[in-house]
Amino acid sequence: MFISQERLDEQVQKEVPSASRLAVAALFYIQGAVFANWVARIPTIQQKLELSNGELGRVLLGIAIGAVVTMPATGWLLARFDNRLITTIAVLGYCMVLPLLALAPNVTLLELSLVLFGAFNGATDVSINSQGVDVEKRYGRPIMSSFHGMFSIGGMSCAAGSGLLAYLGVNPVLHLLSAGLLLGIVVIVASHWLLSGDITTDSHDEEPVFALPTGILLGMSIVAFCGLLGEGAMADWSAIYLQNTLNTGPGLAAAGYAVFSMTMAVGRFLGDGLTQKLGSVWMIRLGGLVAGGGLGLSLLIAQPVTALIGFACVGMGLASIVPIVLSAAGLTPGIAPGIALAAVTTAGYCGFLCGPPLIGFAADVIELRGALGIIVILSAVITVLAQTVLHTAPSENS
Repeated sequence: MFISQERLDEQVQKEVPSASRLAVAALFYIQGAVFANWVARIPTIQQKLELSNGELGRVLLGIAIGAVVTMPATGWLLARFDNRLITTIAVLGYCMVLPLLALAPNVTLLELSLVLFGAFNGATDVSINSQGVDVEKRYGRPIMSSFHGMFSIGGMSCAAGSGLLAYLGVNPVLHLLSAGLLLGIVVIVASHWLLSGDITTDSHDEEPVFALPTGILLGMSIVAFCGLLGEGAMADWSAIYLQNTLNTGPGLAAAGYAVFSMTMAVGRFLGDGLTQKLGSVWMIRLGGLVAGGGLGLSLLIAQPVTALIGFACVGMGLASIVPIVLSAAGLTPGIAPGIALAAVTTAGYCGFLCGPPLIGFAADVIELRGALGIIVILSAVITVLAQTVLHTAPSENS
């Protein structure tokens, strides 16, 4: 019994998006996993090279420098070359650079390794989000938030596993080399099901290397900046606020970021279904209100329990905002998806980097409790600018 060509084509169209979705989800997991493996070994490497906290902070800037340089360049490459090829090279390179961080025999080589590590991280971020936009368009409904949820799962699971290896005294070179090779193999396998080409646009031979955000793209960039600034601030200041301002013990202080991370992961996996029901605009509006309202109330009632509730609200509120904005950016009319994603991602990454020092500078003037109010203000900005995603969202019910 023969299957008609038409029926075979329909079957392929149904199977390819499912396989591609799993492949892209695997790459998001890998991005979170690679970074978590590195973070777990920072104390060991700091001790090995006898770095002060100040020297370590300076060295870690290399990651940011590398990422900010390669994000726009990756968008340009995605507009001109095969999406699957660029994505595979970026993520595989990210895995392969990981062992170099443990092998660096001195500060200079560690700095250079971190710049390279950041460069591949930035390229990975733009390229896998571009793949996510392409797969989401094939599905015809929101799925981007679940991809970012896999990033969170990768980070949390590998942070725990890497922490255990560090506790057991496993050599960091052996650890990071094994992790890089294992994750690299997964990249090679998953790359077979990535989407080729750029299905959202035709030809972009005249596109610039970097698109300066203007108009609606500027609004989306501001939303991404505000959202990721809040994430960065929670990572660096939640524990300090609990321990130093609210006088909790170190155990409860550590729970602040854990609660934030957990609710963010949960929010990302619930986000796609809620976005389909409520629409992208209302999801962003509600996210900004939940994050800003919950944190604002917890700052007014300055108690450890309310602080944990506030951090949980920030995680849940911000969870779907960046995935929705990146999805919308990749579908912006008149500009190649990779370049639009690079512009918005770079703006968001700048927010993630600016958040911790901004909160720190403000805390010197108005104390940490008042400085965290910046996140409340930026959450309000997110709510106001939610309308910027309306023209491109894959499913709108607003």
